[in-house]
Amino acid sequence: MNIQNVLETKVKEGFLALYDVEIPNVEFQATRKDFEGDITVVVFPLLRYRKGNPVQIGEDLGKYLVEHVEDVTSYNVVKGFLNLVIADSFYTNFFNQISLDETYGYVEADTRDARMVEYSSPNTNKPLHLGHVRNVLLGYAVSEILKAAGHKVYKTQIINDRGIHICKSMLAWKKYGNGETPESTGLKGDKLVGNYYVKFDQEYKKEINALVADGVSEDDAKKQAPLFLEAQEMLRKWEAGDKEVVALWEMMNGWVYKGFDVTYENIGVDFDKLYYESNTYLLGKDVIEQGLKDGVFFKKEDGSVWCDLTDEGLDEKLVLRSDGTAVYMTQDIGTAIQRAKDFTDLSGMVYTVGNEQDYHFKVLFLILKKLGYNWADHLYHLSYGMVDLPSGKMKSREGTVVDADDLMVEMADTAKEISQELGKLEGYSTEEKNSLYNTIGLGALKYFILKVDPKKRILFDPQASVDFQGNTGPFVQYTYARIQSILRKAEFDYSKEISGIELHDKEKELIKQLALFPDTIQQAARSYSPAVVANYTYDLVKEFNSFYQNVSILGEEDEDKKIFRVQLSNKVANTIKLAFKLLGINVPERM
Repeated sequence: MNIQNVLETKVKEGFLALYDVEIPNVEFQATRKDFEGDITVVVFPLLRYRKGNPVQIGEDLGKYLVEHVEDVTSYNVVKGFLNLVIADSFYTNFFNQISLDETYGYVEADTRDARMVEYSSPNTNKPLHLGHVRNVLLGYAVSEILKAAGHKVYKTQIINDRGIHICKSMLAWKKYGNGETPESTGLKGDKLVGNYYVKFDQEYKKEINALVADGVSEDDAKKQAPLFLEAQEMLRKWEAGDKEVVALWEMMNGWVYKGFDVTYENIGVDFDKLYYESNTYLLGKDVIEQGLKDGVFFKKEDGSVWCDLTDEGLDEKLVLRSDGTAVYMTQDIGTAIQRAKDFTDLSGMVYTVGNEQDYHFKVLFLILKKLGYNWADHLYHLSYGMVDLPSGKMKSREGTVVDADDLMVEMADTAKEISQELGKLEGYSTEEKNSLYNTIGLGALKYFILKVDPKKRILFDPQASVDFQGNTGPFVQYTYARIQSILRKAEFDYSKEISGIELHDKEKELIKQLALFPDTIQQAARSYSPAVVANYTYDLVKEFNSFYQNVSILGEEDEDKKIFRVQLSNKVANTIKLAFKLLGINVPERM
């Protein structure tokens, strides 16, 4: 809908014709609901180019636009605001151009503009938890939105499959596992390994307490505890390629990968390319070695390698330990460089990582620039706030996390409980009911998380998220299902194109909302914020429900109006479906 473009050109022409003054731009806004009009020209900014009474300038421009723009039928001026009434024919013509396929609002991909979006990036010592859920939902939705906005997208993750934390799980299983496997216990592999990460922490704390009781300081006790020293030794053996340690690592990581795959499939996300820290850290070490020669890094007396960023207002950053083992920064340097080698068409990389890593990514991007990589200017950290629970912060090593698999089951159970209370599922088979509970529960979870701006923290309330009223996923899903019911009842041909009818105010407002969808996708892509799409969808649904309550659809006696209203309902449903698809949320045909 390009009425704004037409009006901007004509306002500029009118200003020049009326006052012999050129203006660079025109400010528009939606007309306030208590005034007649569809779009408003804000006159006040124009006073810097032409002094005068804003009401009179508005009157002059209003007359000019009515005479020179066919779609402007009338106007009114309120203080410094010129409210323009747009012809119904403009809205019906635009409406008839809205497609009903899966491309409305989408832009064809520009293969020269490829983005890589990294998300999830778990450690292989524990299952995915609620924090990972926000991460994967954000990363996946941003990927889909970027694609819809016209970018080629590669979805990826870096699997953190090495390091001291991985060795802790391995050592605990070796000491206390008695040969347990996912098959022998019936546990998903990621959960089994996660149990041993918790077990390590429990036994490690016992050793610390015993040393402290013998008079050792707590800080020294943490470093001297036999379990910790064994884990460090295991890491050194792994990096040296010790066959027994590597075999144990491969077996336990294999269990975890299978568990992750199940969780990803259930939550509905996927990846185009996987990277493993066990591979990329080696490239990082090579780059650091070269950077030492080039003066980008320096070595301290203990042999550790650092990057001095004090001139940039930061501090000195460790990139390699004194014993030669890698740190996260080593791996991230290697991973970024490997990606740029693998995908030469990349014009940017997006890292979906929590805001506790803000400083890490500032440092990473700066180091990559110092190493001379031009593409480092196009790296973006999609920083997001933590997900809190009423019970407080989660800690993996203490076993107080909310497991992602358990959470999805809980959401489906909550949806079942609320749906049964509302009594909406008469005539459904058990299989249909369970499928619907899963669709509603997962939709509620995703929407609750994605409707919030990524930078904000979330207090997650499962019960509130499954409410069928308010700004929730089930409320949007229910509206979609309501429209499907209308379409099933419309047992007549409603395919003919309708024009020349007088529009109800509610119809016009709904078409205006539909017209915002393409720009909404672009705005969400620019800001890397699925919340823009989520809240647009909620506004569209509110507008439809107002239309539904105020305007007769199937009961309308005028045949053309009835057809138009069914078509309007259908296009609203299609837009809801497209918007929710960008968020990774399914919509049910019946509820």
